[in-house]
Amino acid sequence: MFKNSYKLLFFITLMSGTLITISSTSWFGAWMGLEINLLSFIPLMMNTNNLLSSEASLKYFLTQALASSILLFGVIFFFMLSNWSNPSLITYTNLLIASSLLLKSGAAPFHFWFPSVMEGLSWNNSLILMTWQKIAPMILLSYCLNTNFFIIVIILSIFIGSLGGLNQTSLRKLMAFSSINHLGWMVAGMMNSENLWMIYFMFYSFLSMAIIFMFNNFKLFNINQMFGLFNSNSIVKFLMFLSLLSLGGLPPFMGFLPKWLIIESLISMNMFFLLTLMVTFTLITLFFYLRICYAAFLLNHNENNWTYSSFYFNKNYLVCLMFGFISISGLIMINLLYWLL
Repeated sequence: MFKNSYKLLFFITLMSGTLITISSTSWFGAWMGLEINLLSFIPLMMNTNNLLSSEASLKYFLTQALASSILLFGVIFFFMLSNWSNPSLITYTNLLIASSLLLKSGAAPFHFWFPSVMEGLSWNNSLILMTWQKIAPMILLSYCLNTNFFIIVIILSIFIGSLGGLNQTSLRKLMAFSSINHLGWMVAGMMNSENLWMIYFMFYSFLSMAIIFMFNNFKLFNINQMFGLFNSNSIVKFLMFLSLLSLGGLPPFMGFLPKWLIIESLISMNMFFLLTLMVTFTLITLFFYLRICYAAFLLNHNENNWTYSSFYFNKNYLVCLMFGFISISGLIMINLLYWLL
């Protein structure tokens, strides 16, 4: 990613823009950090090998510029109305600010740009868009909580994130709809406490990094590439697909732990209807993960024994093993630490 020095420069300013936003004491400073973050990410998106990169960068710029302008308008309107002490108008302004931040993060019903932008990015940039680019909008979103509005956003995000990935053959779009689904869980955690969504975000970021490292290492972009590429090594294939199931939240794996915490928090808040909807639609995301794993594991294929010796000493292979092992056994290790301590 950092073969050119300008990419390293823009990556540093990308991180500093997010840090300015989350450490700012005013909405204007937060908006300024978001703009630095936006203008740093667009040069990183340009990729001559992908024909869709120009279209993706333009879509991303227009969407984020629209969201920034709505955010700035909402903040100015909020300070104008704060002297009038009209609760209903302030509530509408709060909804306007929250909507602009949800548009920036790609949550439903403001998700229209997210899958098409992901399709035009490399795997490294996709990981940044799915993880780092969500930190600043989500932290600002936690400042303007509105329970009824958030419940609508959660239901729509989980509904669209689940059903949108059913007929996708592109892995990048599949990960995009999965990210929309996980955003719904993060917003649900945010309604209870700020620490809860941060824990979920850290687990989600690690699992996404583990899977995208494997996708990038083996140059996988479509589902049909996954069936024949791992004929030479079944262990990597096994770990990759178990990591996918962990990202979906299957109970024995590490990805289930943050979902478990949010399920407990929703039970404590007596939101049983919302919890039922969330668990039901998350099972649909597990279905399209299982569909990939099922076909890849059970299709007959030939294995070449002589490819093993050269592959075992590959550095990327060892990293894949490490990520895969942590993602599938993390819940067991956490439980062991809990009982020991």
